[in-house]
Amino acid sequence: MPYAVESGGWMSIFLLIFFGILTTYTSHILGNCIRRNPKSKSYSDIGYSAFGRHGRLITSLFIYLEIFMALVSYTISLHDNISAAFPATFSNHGHFPAAKLTAVAVAIALPSLWIRDLSSISFLSSGGILMSAIIFGSVVYTAVFGGVIDDGRIPVLRLGNIPTVSGIYLFSFGGHIVFPNLYTSMKDPSKFTKVSIVSFATVTALYAALAMTGAKMFGPSVNSQVTLSLPKHLLVTKIALWATVLTPMTKYALEFAPLAIQLEGSLPSTMSDRTKLVARGLMGSSLLLVILALALTVPYFGYVLSLSGSLVSVTIAVTLPAAFYLKICWDGMSKFTRVANLGFVVLGCVLGVLGSFESSKLLVKELIRVHS
Repeated sequence: MPYAVESGGWMSIFLLIFFGILTTYTSHILGNCIRRNPKSKSYSDIGYSAFGRHGRLITSLFIYLEIFMALVSYTISLHDNISAAFPATFSNHGHFPAAKLTAVAVAIALPSLWIRDLSSISFLSSGGILMSAIIFGSVVYTAVFGGVIDDGRIPVLRLGNIPTVSGIYLFSFGGHIVFPNLYTSMKDPSKFTKVSIVSFATVTALYAALAMTGAKMFGPSVNSQVTLSLPKHLLVTKIALWATVLTPMTKYALEFAPLAIQLEGSLPSTMSDRTKLVARGLMGSSLLLVILALALTVPYFGYVLSLSGSLVSVTIAVTLPAAFYLKICWDGMSKFTRVANLGFVVLGCVLGVLGSFESSKLLVKELIRVHS
């Protein structure tokens, strides 16, 4: 978040808040789509309800793409922070360079992909929430007690960077694929909108506080991952680095779960549970190894995050929910609601195209620079 503010300027904070409000609204209209067709139990079911088989195919494609891109981003974050967590002589010149350390960490997390019990997966992923709280606390502690002051000035607005900054912001709000499942699992689904408002308001406030604090502390020198900008000599920095290393390791199983459930559903019913478990585990392990190789090949967190947000998250969190709502609930809408949602579809498409183009261009430039 601090990196996004540095890239987009202080005024981009209002863009962050706008996206927080917009994604709260799109979570609400997903609930409306389910109320209109109670048979819809998942995000892809809503896609089918709106646009038939093609709708399910498109939504499934974006769901899997979001999962893949998120796992790549997590692994790049793991690589960058595990490098900083160890002494430079050990990680860069010793027997365990950063790539090997990352591979070891991924290997440790690999068995979690074989877990089938969703409650166990949820318990494991709750560690990621704790790690995120530790990271936020570390940044706040450093701001208050670390004595970090940067003389560099961040401009009010960098309009040319808004497409890529939008991708970073939207990636942070892109959890919409699980909202239909949460809605249908609630004892009282009528409270879904209230829960969404409270959750998104809290998250947006934390994001804004983290963005402002980090940008103010480190200025133009802020890293794409704020933990890498914290003073190296502080104990709180080491805690934050290890919390960032552990966060991806606790999230791999949860991110992989939708793919695993889909895989098991497509396997023959005559196949034994043990064979299904092996197939699930082998698929997850193979996928994670591919992701590891990609993350080590393209270890540019900021660019990959922006590309993921622009290419996938904006579609999942903005464009498709508005399109679903228009198709499913058109008859009961006011004219204003129709125009607003059509505007959101257009906005999502524009941000997706511009952000993907700019992020891809920056990523290619960086690859050429490094390998030339």
